[in-house]
Amino acid sequence: MALDPRWPLALFRGSLPVALGLMLYVAIAGGEQERQQTLRAQPEGNPAALAERRRHNELIMLALREAAQTDDNVAQRPVPWRK
Repeated sequence: MALDPRWPLALFRGSLPVALGLMLYVAIAGGEQERQQTLRAQPEGNPAALAERRRHNELIMLALREAAQTDDNVAQRPVPWRK
């Protein structure tokens, strides 16, 4: 059984997208650690800002829960969680 002369060309053409994908993955994955460090260094990452954001979210959820439990138009009254 003889090897078809088109096989090497077909294997080469099939391996090009795989090689390109691997090169892109290596290029992107290399910058992932740097991106993680940048995200950690942002000022929003400190515990005080996170606690403030958590409290703000709690107030919003409280207002949404209250709105869901009543038939009144809660959009017309002042809300305590507005900054």
